[in-house]
Amino acid sequence: MYAIEQSRETRREVLLAAIREIGLCTLVTGAGGLAATLVPLAIRERAGGTLSLVGHFARANPHWRGVGAGIEALALFQGPHAYVSPGWYATKRETGKAVPTWAYVAVEARGTLRLIEEPERLRQVLAELTHDRESGRPAAWSLDEAPADYLAALMRGIVGFELEVSTLSGVWKLNQAKPAADRQGTADGLSREPGANARILSGMVRDGLAAAEEE
Repeated sequence: MYAIEQSRETRREVLLAAIREIGLCTLVTGAGGLAATLVPLAIRERAGGTLSLVGHFARANPHWRGVGAGIEALALFQGPHAYVSPGWYATKRETGKAVPTWAYVAVEARGTLRLIEEPERLRQVLAELTHDRESGRPAAWSLDEAPADYLAALMRGIVGFELEVSTLSGVWKLNQAKPAADRQGTADGLSREPGANARILSGMVRDGLAAAEEE
């Protein structure tokens, strides 16, 4: 993803926290024709710092057939995003030199995608995905609660995969390069927007301003 230096996020712990929070990604491959699928993914961290993401395709989805023995893939996690009006900037009122933009958070993972079809390995993928979303709930659901024959039948309809991550990057586009007054206007404007995304971003812009003041 393109990003100016001020918007680039490289801290691994921040990027992984965002992936866990967002959960759902657009998985894109280009081998044999461009294909994209929306899928939830779970993080696997191993000793030595290696990282992978696991999930599954519906077997009826032709996307998996192009994976073969392994292909390059991109997983894009889109976080909160919202329109930013130039009318919120002090610069617009002073000089008129302002244009619209978009604020957003996004994380991109690139690497090699390989299929998982062995029943035990596929079940482990499902267990990890379930744990990601059920952990911490008052009555957390687990795979063991589903009848074995029912689960086995459903598993025949999916194909698992693992994305071995080679590069991980993020963009927190929050008007960091603008003057403090314009950033304050961005935070105030976003706070008045009706969507939850805008209010989340407003808080992030305010946090960035507070951190800059402490430096």
